[in-house]
Amino acid sequence: MDVAMRYFYEAASQGSMRLASEKLGVAVSSISRQIVQLEGYLGVNLIEKGRRSVKLTEAGRLTYDFHRTHIAELDALRSQIQDLRGVRKGSVRLAVGEGFLTSAFFQTIDTFHKKNPGLHIDTHVGSTSEIVRMVEEDEVHLGLVLQIEPEPKVRVRLSVAQPLMVLVHPSHPLTRKNQVSIVELSQHDLCLPPKSFRIRQILSQMEAMAGAHLEPAQTTTSIVMMRDLASEGRFATVLPQIAAFGEIASRRLIAIPFAETEPEPVSVHLITRLGRQLEGAPSKLLTVLEAKMRSWTH
Repeated sequence: MDVAMRYFYEAASQGSMRLASEKLGVAVSSISRQIVQLEGYLGVNLIEKGRRSVKLTEAGRLTYDFHRTHIAELDALRSQIQDLRGVRKGSVRLAVGEGFLTSAFFQTIDTFHKKNPGLHIDTHVGSTSEIVRMVEEDEVHLGLVLQIEPEPKVRVRLSVAQPLMVLVHPSHPLTRKNQVSIVELSQHDLCLPPKSFRIRQILSQMEAMAGAHLEPAQTTTSIVMMRDLASEGRFATVLPQIAAFGEIASRRLIAIPFAETEPEPVSVHLITRLGRQLEGAPSKLLTVLEAKMRSWTH
């Protein structure tokens, strides 16, 4: 039943048998046949009938969670055995938001890999919602995101405060100020994320309290673009300091605090799935990232 369980798991994870067939490289009919065999073996329906997409029954959800836990336990066992053998092999799967793709992050990963040269490190860059889903489904060991709401299946291993800062080129007029108000910021060309981003939602609350409105000349979902446009000199942007550590350290950008107090302080969260025990390489990287994140507060 191992093959049947794997096909069922992929179909449930992908939400359709067609997508599962593309990932597994087998025919849809093969996946369907294996799932029917698994249902016969267990004596229950795992998928609701008559739907185009894969919708799990209550028994299907239990079976899915069982197999996911089984995969995680096998992964942990493999890591423990590798540690006992003293072999620095294995893999670490990490998902991060684009804002963490800075020189500080690259150096941390590179240093870790040099100390553990036999490891394979797989870094996925995605949105906060995608990263949370990947952590919940054990597609990655660790996630690094900019603040999430409490999730029942997610454990926040470490939370580090990262207040929003106004980022500008050293020649920008705002560098003459020790603090920048919302009203002052509204008088300059801005590049900001869309309103769906957490940063904009916090800024909207600050705008309401200040009785002013920020009208960006450019909006983008790319934090890299926000940093680069600000470093060219014309635009100001707003990001947590961690999103531009390298540029700030090299003085390509200047970080200026807001005059207003944020209604909800922003934090960076290092997350894992609740109940998942990390062993071996993932556990080592978790320790490294926790130490690095604590240094961001200094």
